[in-house]
Amino acid sequence: MLSCRVGDDLELRSLDETEAEVLFSLVDSNRQHLGEWLPWVDTNNTVTDSLEFIRSSAGRLACGVWHRGKMAGVIGFHEIDWVNRKASIGYWLAAAFQGRGIITGACRAVVEHAISTLGLNRLEILCAVENTRSRAIPERLGFIEEGVLQEALWLYDRYVDVAIYGLLASEWKKGR
Repeated sequence: MLSCRVGDDLELRSLDETEAEVLFSLVDSNRQHLGEWLPWVDTNNTVTDSLEFIRSSAGRLACGVWHRGKMAGVIGFHEIDWVNRKASIGYWLAAAFQGRGIITGACRAVVEHAISTLGLNRLEILCAVENTRSRAIPERLGFIEEGVLQEALWLYDRYVDVAIYGLLASEWKKGR
């Protein structure tokens, strides 16, 4: 279970089953916004779907992003490869909370936790090439764009290219 404050207005907390209704409401009210880049939105149609997401992410450090006491989004690992000490970070933020540095701050805290506490050596973030707002996050945090995976994501009716960003623990420690 993770709970950490990131400044005065921001808190990351491991998702809890009791928050399924709040999570679903946030997804449901941001369906069009989130659906532009996230293919899972159409499969999250009930509170039970959000509850199943919370349960399935229990071992992967999935956190609610809370801004001034309101859930604003989610950040966490898609998977952790313990053998190779690496993980892929995913995140999303409701439309009303964008443009405030919330996800950048949340991602910075997750990177720090991954490297300093979990001892991971490599972190990755994958973003649709045309999703400039999402791509700005790893770029701000010093991740290196390592390439583009052609047509790597099926987004409802088409494939989109995905940029892959990587960060090594040694680069993070050097850059702080």
